[in-house]
Amino acid sequence: MKKHIVVLTGAGISAESGIKTFRDADGLWEGHDVMEVATPEGFAANPELVLNFYNQRRKQLFEVEPNQAHKDLASLETHFKVSIITQNVDDLHERAGSTNVIHLHGELLKVRSTINETDVFEWKTDLLLGDLCRNGHQLRPHIVWFGEDVPMIETAINICETANVLVIIGTSMQVYPAAGLMHYVPENTPTYFIDLKPNIASKKHLTVIAEKATIGVSQLFNLLTRS
Repeated sequence: MKKHIVVLTGAGISAESGIKTFRDADGLWEGHDVMEVATPEGFAANPELVLNFYNQRRKQLFEVEPNQAHKDLASLETHFKVSIITQNVDDLHERAGSTNVIHLHGELLKVRSTINETDVFEWKTDLLLGDLCRNGHQLRPHIVWFGEDVPMIETAINICETANVLVIIGTSMQVYPAAGLMHYVPENTPTYFIDLKPNIASKKHLTVIAEKATIGVSQLFNLLTRS
């Protein structure tokens, strides 16, 4: 039976493909206060601004490509069972070839009804005011905004509980509930933390790789496939 490698990824892995994160030094996301564009209150106050913001993010997604870190993670599936739990809303893991990806914070290439959160559609073009679900309600980005429940968290916890190896890449592990996932892996699970500025507390069986994702995941691939 193949080892189960569970990978938690954050903005750091997509940054090398050219996707910015609102957790840059200025606290803004592409020049916007996150409270304006990533909260239900922001959407209620100015839905057109919010829809346009995500339209720009969606367009940007078609201008970038998976980087070597995404590709190396996909290649791990040749050797192991790999589950990726990502805080990212892009589709770069899937485009690189990963087949088991859980998106905790939603997906840019999907939209959903403002009334029924399970009424979800694939969406690759601009989303406008007046675009309605089948029941006549305005559509919104399929993104988990601040203050909203994270519907995939239970699925993610169940996956972490079956990990033989845990890998954390490009995330500060400061945002909950995602940050709590590492506590659900079985005790004594080997853990690898890949980040240019690792800030993880000391933990048994922890290997820190203080590199950007493309370099760190390449090193990880060699470590795991040699052992």
